[in-house]
Amino acid sequence: MNANRRRGEIAATLDGEEQKLRLTLGALAELEATYEVEDLAALVERFSGGKLAARDIIRIIGAGLRGAGREVTDEEVGNMDVIDGIAGMAKIAVSLLEAAFGGREETNGGEGVAKANP
Repeated sequence: MNANRRRGEIAATLDGEEQKLRLTLGALAELEATYEVEDLAALVERFSGGKLAARDIIRIIGAGLRGAGREVTDEEVGNMDVIDGIAGMAKIAVSLLEAAFGGREETNGGEGVAKANP
């Protein structure tokens, strides 16, 4: 499955099936409402601290799946199996946020620098 990173899409294997995830504007609005924040800047600030609770991971992945057109509840997302368990789920959530808001690009020294999506 080809994911178009320029559109904010990622591909991930959930329950043994490769899925496309995307935080569309609607999916981001869903997260704003869930976290009761007024705008995208507040949403970015919430996630930029590097700490994600299990419920955050479920909500982000659920919003990404729904943004890509899949009908799934957060409860179903919480019961999905992923290689590497919770660490794998966290990687998916972080990759999805990076695809939506700008990722990290590795430099020659191996340290990441923020890079906005074109």
